[in-house]
Amino acid sequence: MIPGSFQYHRPSSVSDAVKLLADLGEEARPLAGGHSLIPMMKLRLATPEHLVDLGGIEGLRGIRSEGNDIVIGAMTTQHKLVQSR
Repeated sequence: MIPGSFQYHRPSSVSDAVKLLADLGEEARPLAGGHSLIPMMKLRLATPEHLVDLGGIEGLRGIRSEGNDIVIGAMTTQHKLVQSR
């Protein structure tokens, strides 16, 4: 089945994503991968009017050291984690 129509947004910063999600309200869904939103849309079990793709936000990716902490960005892939050993 084909999902219903929606508007696609691809912000380039966390602040742009937060603003979009706040402005668009309940009809917007963040798209971050690794979940079942797209299959649910294909079955028409979910019908968001807006998808906000977080994949283009560089600041959400990566692995870095901050003092005694290791910080893993929310959009860091499992592949990158395995490669970082």
